Amino acid sequence: MNSYLLAFKSGFGFLSTIPVGISMEGIDELMKKIYFYPVVGAVLGLLIGAVAYVGQLIFPGPVLAALIMGSVYYFTGFNHLDGVTDMGDGFMAHGSREKKIKALKDTTLGTGGVAFGMLVLLTLYGSIRAVQDEGSTVVGLNLPLLIFASMFIAEVSAKQSMLTIAAFGKPLPRPEKQAYPGLGEMTINGATRKNFLIGLIFGAVVCFLPFGLIGLLPYLAACISALVLLNRSYAHFGGLNGDGIGTANEIGRITALIVIAVTLKLSLNGYLGGLEWTLL
Repeated sequence: MNSYLLAFKSGFGFLSTIPVGISMEGIDELMKKIYFYPVVGAVLGLLIGAVAYVGQLIFPGPVLAALIMGSVYYFTGFNHLDGVTDMGDGFMAHGSREKKIKALKDTTLGTGGVAFGMLVLLTLYGSIRAVQDEGSTVVGLNLPLLIFASMFIAEVSAKQSMLTIAAFGKPLPRPEKQAYPGLGEMTINGATRKNFLIGLIFGAVVCFLPFGLIGLLPYLAACISALVLLNRSYAHFGGLNGDGIGTANEIGRITALIVIAVTLKLSLNGYLGGLEWTLL
């Protein structure tokens, strides 16, 4: 199989629940061409956005927000959310850096992980509802299209957030008995500046298409959120692992949706000046 096709296919095997199959050869190719992360995010965003579009025509807002969350995890799985709970345990651990890293890698779920996971899920729900509420006033009958475009941008932003945090991060030291790099370290090694820039440009272009310049705001905000998370990971653990990269995915998605909702509100109040909403 062509190396680009193999990397693209492996992106779905690695980042989604779509049963395309995956192998170590495919993982290796994906890491060499890790700019496929936001490309895979764009396809997943189209699928999630389609669910949101149809659902907006049928279901009440609160019900639809829950269904959209269900579709997000149906297509992307819970691996990244597992990273969120691990990071929460690590953040909450008291004592030395070694104790924090031990809590980060512990397979049991602690109070910090539960709290962090719940906060992320509640904020995701709230951000979807905020886009619905503010959007219904700004775009009126075009709300289904707005929800579709918002979920598309959010998923592209989530995947570029992973690429961003990996590109600027350094891996945690391997355990002494581990001879080969884990998936987190492989991701960091693959996220070269060149691959980061390719992914960044692709994501910027496809996020520009639905909303024009306004579409770039949530995308860039998600990338910044990844850098903030990286700073916190350094402060607590002295480096980055796969859990932090997965957490960047979840926080990046939420950040993008919050910025869309805030931008809608500012637009309604006339604070955006010459920037105008465009819907595809």
